[in-house]
Amino acid sequence: MRAVVLVGGFGTRLRPLTSTVPKPMLPVGHVPIIERLVTNLGRSGVTEVTLALGFKPEPFVAAFPDGQCAGIALRYAVEPEPLDTAGAIRFAAEFAGIDDTFVVVNGDILTDLDVSALVEFHRAHGAEATIHLIGVPDPSAFGVVALDDDGKVDRFVEKPAPGTAPSNLINAGTYVLEPSVLQRIPAGVKVSIERATFPLVAADGGLFAMATDDYWIDTGRPELYLQANLDLLDQVRRHDRCEPVHASAQVADEAVVERAVIGEHSLVGAATVRNSVLLPGAVVDDGAVVTDSVVMGRVGTGAVVHDSVIGADGVVAPGEHLSGVRRPAPDTT
Repeated sequence: MRAVVLVGGFGTRLRPLTSTVPKPMLPVGHVPIIERLVTNLGRSGVTEVTLALGFKPEPFVAAFPDGQCAGIALRYAVEPEPLDTAGAIRFAAEFAGIDDTFVVVNGDILTDLDVSALVEFHRAHGAEATIHLIGVPDPSAFGVVALDDDGKVDRFVEKPAPGTAPSNLINAGTYVLEPSVLQRIPAGVKVSIERATFPLVAADGGLFAMATDDYWIDTGRPELYLQANLDLLDQVRRHDRCEPVHASAQVADEAVVERAVIGEHSLVGAATVRNSVLLPGAVVDDGAVVTDSVVMGRVGTGAVVHDSVIGADGVVAPGEHLSGVRRPAPDTT
């Protein structure tokens, strides 16, 4: 079984973290998001993954120089221009020579889904395309899927008003596709599989969906990226765990570290770090307090940082107090 993983986004929602590191290469529990995603695909029998890239592949090649990630062969399909989700899928699948049933995954999703079960469902229903669904408490911010009793998709409702959704099931970003779906996608054109291609398949009766209650999180926003890390500490994942402090990090004996991930080569003085993630190379000086935050840069002596994101070039001055801040501020131009 082969898979296409969509990793061509700009990572805008995660800036300033993604100003220096591609989103799929950001670590969750000391391991890059893409490696955790590919590991889960490998558990389900996927033997080759093609990364659909909108940017240069060099950071990925550098991270996986032998062309393998978690024991799975990697290919790199670099789009000549942004092609949106459907366009990227067609480009990557043709680049890899995919001519049989294959899997597609959004590259910012972490889940415990058994993808082989989704493939079995797809084949049992004779589907042309199958979507993994997950239930959420409030589906009004998502595209909601309405199903019949057999799992066939009746319709999509995009961001329904509260209380009007036909279900609480949303598109969870993992698909099983037949090669025929590729012929529904115009070549070399920006096309959304969610808004354009899936409705065409549904109109012909070939679109099915399977809902599960597996662990699932979209890591594409800072608060959810933080949550994905803390979930490993809380041991809510089926397979994945992590040590709170990387072996190469230096943490003062007087430091207070509670429910936090301290990344490799980080330096923590006699400070408090709670419900937070320090990414590789971060520095938290003596007397500082970091809570509910993600830090790449430096937090100075006695500074207080709460509910904030500090990028690689971000510096919090000694004694400064921050709450709800991104530093440096994301470039919106």
